[in-house]
Amino acid sequence: MFAKLKLVILSFCLVSQIRITSSASNGRANTLESVPDLEKAMYLSVDGYPCVRLLNLSGGIGCANPGHAKVIAPIIRFKNADEKLAHLSSAMLELSVDSKDGSVGKIDTLTYFWASNDLNFSSRVAGVLVESVAGYQYKPSGFSPVKKFPQAEFSPYKDSNYEWNPAGSGIMLNRYDFPVFLVSENSTSLLREMAEKNEKQNEAYPLDVAEFDLVMQTTRVGTHNSESCLKGQSCLPLGGYSVWSSLPPINISSMKAPKPILLAVTSMDSASFFRDKSLGADSSVSGMISLLAAVDALSRMDGLNELKKQLVFLVVTGEAWGYLGSRRFLLELDEGSDTTNGLNSTLIEQVLEIGSVGKGLGKGVSTFYAHSQGNSCKNSGSLQESSATTEIMRAFELACDSLGTESIKFKKSNTLNPGVPPSSLMTFMRKNSSTSGIVLEEFDSAFTNNFYHSNLDDICMECALVKKFISPASTCPNHYVGVFLGAPSNSQYPDYADDTSRFVWNFLADRTSTSQNNTSSVCSGECSNAGEVCVGAETESKGICVTSTTRFVPAYSTRLKYEDEIWKVMPAKASDPMGAVDPVWTESFWNTIGLRVYTVQSSDYDHFVLLGGIIVTVASYVAVVVTRAFFKKALKRD
Repeated sequence: MFAKLKLVILSFCLVSQIRITSSASNGRANTLESVPDLEKAMYLSVDGYPCVRLLNLSGGIGCANPGHAKVIAPIIRFKNADEKLAHLSSAMLELSVDSKDGSVGKIDTLTYFWASNDLNFSSRVAGVLVESVAGYQYKPSGFSPVKKFPQAEFSPYKDSNYEWNPAGSGIMLNRYDFPVFLVSENSTSLLREMAEKNEKQNEAYPLDVAEFDLVMQTTRVGTHNSESCLKGQSCLPLGGYSVWSSLPPINISSMKAPKPILLAVTSMDSASFFRDKSLGADSSVSGMISLLAAVDALSRMDGLNELKKQLVFLVVTGEAWGYLGSRRFLLELDEGSDTTNGLNSTLIEQVLEIGSVGKGLGKGVSTFYAHSQGNSCKNSGSLQESSATTEIMRAFELACDSLGTESIKFKKSNTLNPGVPPSSLMTFMRKNSSTSGIVLEEFDSAFTNNFYHSNLDDICMECALVKKFISPASTCPNHYVGVFLGAPSNSQYPDYADDTSRFVWNFLADRTSTSQNNTSSVCSGECSNAGEVCVGAETESKGICVTSTTRFVPAYSTRLKYEDEIWKVMPAKASDPMGAVDPVWTESFWNTIGLRVYTVQSSDYDHFVLLGGIIVTVASYVAVVVTRAFFKKALKRD
């Protein structure tokens, strides 16, 4: 009997020393000492960029879980458009081509996947995982998720069927009731292995599954357009902050007659199917960098005060979502807002917009095209340009000739074009049809950027100049316009302007200031003297006060008003000709967004484990009862 007692004691000692271990992917054993450790071993979070739910006055676009719960399904690779889904699946799609010459494109599969009207097919899509390939070695020949004529409803001419964007598919403007993620390069390799494992096992258990957490608040509460979701406070309006500056600074208190304005415009925002992958390297950033470079060069010139015209630079945001920045800028001008103090819309004589210019280089020659409404024979049958537009054209030709090289060329756009391409200049023309202006682009009759408003229009770099002025949130900024978290600010130091807006503001304030070497007044916020602004306040060395007319301007729909701590949709004004076609874009709230993968067993296996657990529990209870009785009997004998 004593031997049996010793055996029981040794068994309890052995159980107390057991430590749960699991084999890590690198082959080493990791000790699991807590529930969080166990959860990390079981679930693997996947890095990715989500497609989210956006809304307008007509309904919604983008992606979301179909209901209020997470979506779970086995991972499979969707290889071609002829493939059928046998059951609910997490489908992996490849955003690349099959061969080095690009002759066979998987992009067609992707487009088919989005555009499919097969309800039986779409009902079996639990979620979509779009793969990333390092450096996009086999990049598709073109992928643009917006329309062939982006935002045609805002055009100042009637030919809305013209194809400025031949690569455009329009899939970004559709509604998908399933989650979609662009997966990072590292996670792509892992998910491919899981999909191949599932395929080899003929999708037999155990299976690797993906769990999508992309539940939108608008889905939860049933608000399915911008007006209802703003009322129900389940969304926020798209918007951000544009920036304008003048060279030299405008003396608001001067009694001299103001000069006519030459307004140079560019855009800082972009769009993408995937919210946080809106890089816009060519579609917006190339023009913005070119404008900032021009400001830098002009700031080093003498005699700027003697110019016959006032130079004003405007970098707008929100243009990809209904020309929010340019339309709001003109409205602020009309209303005499503090954000545009010193400017007058009647003084804007010429508008020069710098568009996409990053791909102007070809075969050693950079060719740029000037687009104007008057240059089109489709524009009321007239080839006539205004004298102001002709003046700008002539200035570009002289500047090009002065370079003394054939490697840079300047040309007028094709007269068969219907008018100016999609651009901020459209806003000025819809506001005033007699506006004189041109858009400088890298293309003639159609976009040369085949990745317009897509995640493939990318370039990431770390810039020391940026860090001179601000503390950026990341080295690869996202140029999605963002949302307004509260009331729009008329302050020159808004609480939540994004990295790009803050950098542009600091750069322009520095380069257009009249006292760049003035270090007498160190600042970390507002400056005490009128007309001064604090440049570089975010840096460790703090900023300096300079005299500059540089201002933030809120950029959001002209149909919106913030009142009583809530956004309200207002009727379109007669003074806002584009308001009637304004979609009024908003973005749904969400609690969390997540994507993780793990292995699941069959239900039979789960039932077996449950039964085993019950048996172990009952056996343990019996063992305790027997052990207690044994000890009582042994103690009585002693």
